Amino acid sequence: MNDTRPEIEPLLARLCGGAITGKDYVGYFLNEHGEELVFAQRRGEKTARLWHSDAEWQMYRVGDHSIRVGAVMDGMITVDGLIINRAEATWLSSCLAASRHLRPGRI
Repeated sequence: MNDTRPEIEPLLARLCGGAITGKDYVGYFLNEHGEELVFAQRRGEKTARLWHSDAEWQMYRVGDHSIRVGAVMDGMITVDGLIINRAEATWLSSCLAASRHLRPGRI
């Protein structure tokens, strides 16, 4: 058995073009259309970073209250102005919950 941790951070950093290190909580998602999403939360930062391949890997800052329903169009789910689908919102919500302890003022 190999006890070394796989180094996924450099792979995800290359994929999205973001600064991701072993100090980040990271998540990866592939949606039903083949679009990729990358999530990274660094300890001590108030917000996490989100990249979406369908948005040309632009970085979005996300936090505990970033996911909105109906913010742009009635029934549409958005995060920082980016329209996402229900599966992406569910995944993002899980990433935010799993990394909440890394944000300041969170337990």
